[in-house]
Amino acid sequence: MKLDQKTISNLFLKRVEKTPHHDAVGWIENNTVRYLSFETYFNEVSKVSNGLYSLGITKEDKVSILGQTSLKWNLLDLGSLCAGSTVVPIYHTYTEEEVEYILNHSGAALIFVENSSQLKKVTDVQEKLTALKWIVMFDEIEASDKVKIKEGITIFSLQELKEQGKDFKEKQPQYHKEKMESIQEVDMASIIYTSGTTGVPKGAVVTHKAVTTMLLNIHQRLGSIINGDKLLTFLPLSHVLGRCDSLLPLALGSQNIYAESIDKIIDNLALVKPNVMIAVPRIFEKVYAGILEKIENSGTITKKMFHWAKEVSDRYFEKIQNDKAPTTREIIERKLAYKLVFSKIYKRFGGEIRFFVSGGAPLSPKIIEFLRNANLTILEGYGLTETIAPCALNPLSKQIPGTVGTPLGDVQIGFADDGEILIKTEALFKEYYKNPEATEEAFDGEWFKSGDIGELTSEGYIRITDRKKDIIITSGGKNVAPQKIENMLKTKPHISNFMVVGDKRKYLSGVVSIEKDSFLDELPAMGLETSCSLEEIAKHPRTREILLKEIEETNAELARFETIKKFYISPEEFTIENGLLTPSLKLRKKEILKKFATEIDALY
Repeated sequence: MKLDQKTISNLFLKRVEKTPHHDAVGWIENNTVRYLSFETYFNEVSKVSNGLYSLGITKEDKVSILGQTSLKWNLLDLGSLCAGSTVVPIYHTYTEEEVEYILNHSGAALIFVENSSQLKKVTDVQEKLTALKWIVMFDEIEASDKVKIKEGITIFSLQELKEQGKDFKEKQPQYHKEKMESIQEVDMASIIYTSGTTGVPKGAVVTHKAVTTMLLNIHQRLGSIINGDKLLTFLPLSHVLGRCDSLLPLALGSQNIYAESIDKIIDNLALVKPNVMIAVPRIFEKVYAGILEKIENSGTITKKMFHWAKEVSDRYFEKIQNDKAPTTREIIERKLAYKLVFSKIYKRFGGEIRFFVSGGAPLSPKIIEFLRNANLTILEGYGLTETIAPCALNPLSKQIPGTVGTPLGDVQIGFADDGEILIKTEALFKEYYKNPEATEEAFDGEWFKSGDIGELTSEGYIRITDRKKDIIITSGGKNVAPQKIENMLKTKPHISNFMVVGDKRKYLSGVVSIEKDSFLDELPAMGLETSCSLEEIAKHPRTREILLKEIEETNAELARFETIKKFYISPEEFTIENGLLTPSLKLRKKEILKKFATEIDALY
């Protein structure tokens, strides 16, 4: 696709010109998928842009969005981008203090807010907001909410904004097209605040050229494969991977259908029947753990059938992986194993999936290899906020579990002396907003320092071994990469999350997070009611026995110095809401260490 300018607005215009009547985006209403064509999609986006022009919003202004993933969020995002504004996404799980920090630090003049509960986060800190002038609600405004707004800030609904935009368009019909065409590659498109596993979030400044290059890099790898395919979109659009997912139709001509909510994913899969899906490891980890638990609780014949099917499938794919031809018998056995066992798993994802893309955090090779038996191909990729989502991806032609694939498009990969991955590409953030010291620290010349330790395999695939700052050095001087151990433990049926502890200690221990659902079948034997609390389950001796068995199974696969000697069971689940997980579902290690400091010390 030839572009005169690498801007999001230009990419959008070219796509509408190329496939105006093709389905672009969809949503679920009354158990039916409804679509907008690219032409209608563009018109809906333009209504938002014209509404912003009517307020006098300029390219110097920052526009924030606070809400959960939805088609409306995407329309507001593109409407703001095509108006030349800089979009500042805010996670819907953030507290009012975090909302205050981002709005003030970015200097956002306008914020789109999903509902009353999100609005409260703004109104609670409105006296401290120095730049905010407008609040636009996704839907109608409650009368009780209107009276809470301080003087100097105007609130109205999205529909009212569109009405103003309609009047503006009638007076200046050519303004929007001229504005879109005037946007330059170097113009700021977004400030994406890192979810921050430590300290205050940093705002990564992203230009139009960087976002467009990222999309074109994906187009180069997957464009001919995904063209016209359906994607079920559910990741947070405030996160860089979800944002990338939402913008794919512009470059790939795909159809993005927005899930009703994360809780309705299973139902939505059956309805939408997606061909491709972008997800994070937690989705696959839960599916894998659920299948293993179901098999464990089944009868002898089912167990034997499952283990036979897994054995013959593993043998078949091992030969394929090593470029060897399976025997006729192995091919027949593999087909039978799929028909009798693994086809049921495949159908749970809608029955038309061709592949998944997994990113945001490492995924255990064991899970990739297992789901491959069910014809569920996972292309594991790699990227950061600073690389505007993926900069590496396993090719569809050959995936190597345990790697994040090969560089995409113009991406170049290098390695520092200590193994830190260095990245050079046009799809890279420009700077950390108002933070020149952090920006300088993040670069080695033109190379961005990723903070990840890794290596290149003999086949040119990238393998991530750990986060540089997470490496544990025991008091005995052993260097331990906790990520590998944590990912292995998360595949166990009863372990939701695990944080390895042991820096400057004699041995490794850990904090275990569990989920109530994983223990429902165990509750009768424990003498607990289904209404019991997670804390009651965590304290029960039977829970410790179950977890000890699963940890010992993992220890058997590790070097002696990597094994977990002791563990503490958290009485509450690790969640975004309690601050123990980032919005991209990574461990907030400093918070966990602080929260359970006394319990961790007791392990030693």
